[in-house]
Amino acid sequence: MKPTLDYIREIARQAGEIIQSYVGVDLDVQHKSRTDLVTRADHASEDFLIDTIRKSFPDHGVNAEELGRLDGAVDHQWYIDPLDGTLNFAHNVPFYAVSIAYAYQGQIELGVVYDPAREELFSAERGQGAFLNGKPLHVSAFTELVDCMLVTGFPKDVWGTPQDETSWTLPVEK
Repeated sequence: MKPTLDYIREIARQAGEIIQSYVGVDLDVQHKSRTDLVTRADHASEDFLIDTIRKSFPDHGVNAEELGRLDGAVDHQWYIDPLDGTLNFAHNVPFYAVSIAYAYQGQIELGVVYDPAREELFSAERGQGAFLNGKPLHVSAFTELVDCMLVTGFPKDVWGTPQDETSWTLPVEK
């Protein structure tokens, strides 16, 4: 049996409520690595998602951020980041989300990213397009980079290496 997009939307919202219940409380922040954190909110959200999915789809495999790979049918795989943006969350920066995807026979079929701070729910279904709070999303009509906004992040796995952005230098014009 396969899940529906509505099912994934609902469990993402519920996980978002769990995350929001941890705003302003002791998070018991732990370091998985120098730049990778985990909090009580991560664990609570992930526990809820795994338990809920396993109750509805007991034979499905689950790949979770904190617990790793949980055995199940190869044809039915879930991918969960229960608190995508833990670093932001731990520092009270309201840019974080619950991310959930479902794959059937190796292809992602359904995906949801829920931002509980802004109550924005992005969802997509293979062949059906992408949506924000139920309204269709479309690519920009801009064709020139100069007319666009470009956003980047900093990779967490290059800390202390030659690719570490803290060691970058800009050329000085004379």
